[in-house]
Amino acid sequence: MASSLGTDDYAISRVPARARYSWVSVAVQRFGQISALSQFLLGATLGFGMSFWNAFWAITLGAVILELVAIALGVIGMREGLTTSMLARWCGFGQAGSALIGLAIGISLVGWFGIQSGVSAEGLHELLPGLPAWAWSLLFGLAVTAIVVKGFHSMAWTAYLTVPAFVLLVAWSVGSELSQRSLSELASAAPAGPSLSLLQGTTLVAGGFIVGAVITPDMTRFNRSVGDVVKQTLLGITLGEYVIGLIGVLLAHAIKSADIITIVTSTVGWVGVLVIVVGTLKINDWNLYSSGLGLVNFVGTVFGRQVNRAAVTLLIGVVGSVLAAAGILNSFTDFLTVLGVAFPPIAGIMIAEYFVVRTWRRDLDVAKAADGVPPQAPRWVPATLVIWLVASLVGKFVTWGLPSINSLIVAFVLYAVVGRLGLIRGYGVAHTETADDRQAAASAPSAA
Repeated sequence: MASSLGTDDYAISRVPARARYSWVSVAVQRFGQISALSQFLLGATLGFGMSFWNAFWAITLGAVILELVAIALGVIGMREGLTTSMLARWCGFGQAGSALIGLAIGISLVGWFGIQSGVSAEGLHELLPGLPAWAWSLLFGLAVTAIVVKGFHSMAWTAYLTVPAFVLLVAWSVGSELSQRSLSELASAAPAGPSLSLLQGTTLVAGGFIVGAVITPDMTRFNRSVGDVVKQTLLGITLGEYVIGLIGVLLAHAIKSADIITIVTSTVGWVGVLVIVVGTLKINDWNLYSSGLGLVNFVGTVFGRQVNRAAVTLLIGVVGSVLAAAGILNSFTDFLTVLGVAFPPIAGIMIAEYFVVRTWRRDLDVAKAADGVPPQAPRWVPATLVIWLVASLVGKFVTWGLPSINSLIVAFVLYAVVGRLGLIRGYGVAHTETADDRQAAASAPSAA
């Protein structure tokens, strides 16, 4: 029954060459991820506290940081064809550590899925007040769930529709406001709000999409080459950060406010509402998709049951939609923000293990030659968990510099040093169940 819901999308196995996509198909989705409504809000926040050119440099520095992280992890995902949480088993964390990563990704992204469903519901209720906001929240969440259940192919077609629609709607809504003003005057205008430093602005840009950068392998496992990963990352992140971010900066200078949602809906009415809805849709599918992949890995590791990705997606999509309709997730934002501190060190550790320390790199290489996954993984890697904790605390409590990048660099350096000292060791052995194992187990009773 589960398999009839939708494709499993290689949730616990490598994506074979025949299932890879052109870089354009993946790039459209990457651009859709980062050109969301949140990017408008980020740009407006920068514009409210910074001059145009200071905001430009903050976006530039933040984008470069994100691109480096996304490319490094994206190359790992492309080469191995595995999800972020599955890769973590052989990229420093072991089976148990990868389960923690899967759980963190699952909780964090399904939380944001519900919260953003609620944001779109408010816009839909304003456009069509016949239904209450809670009903729109439920319908919107279930509509996204139906798309994600069908898998990457369905999400690619959704991106082909929503990304151009979003860009056109933004051009219309923003153009109607900015056409009444001189762009040169807006670019030279002083910020209306409390001043933000270049360091603070860069922190906002880099931190705003760091979780998206960490889960890059979930997307790039469908790429065909390193060049494809580089092209889609540079195009998607650069356009997303500059086009949407700088428009937000100009709008903040024009309206003297950071509240872009109010600006957009008040200036162009129903078109602004559609901007909100479409902008949320094209990132919310990836929130739910990666959440499902992470929880599939968690359930398989902790409970020894390899569950279908589509079934898990359907379950958490319904739960997230119901919680959003009930308004419960609004009080969940602070917890999700704290949880986000744990993500940058994951990137630092995985990059250091795969490219520098290479403790389990040979296992991946041998398995890749056979188009499979390594038959076993370390159960625990205690040194990694300590490094993860220390780096997360640095990100949380050290205020100098860029917190998310501080924690990532600390994790990378500590892991590389400890690895070179020979202290990165796995304890216990965990068998890797594959999709073939699951299928054999499911068919065993009928064969008997």
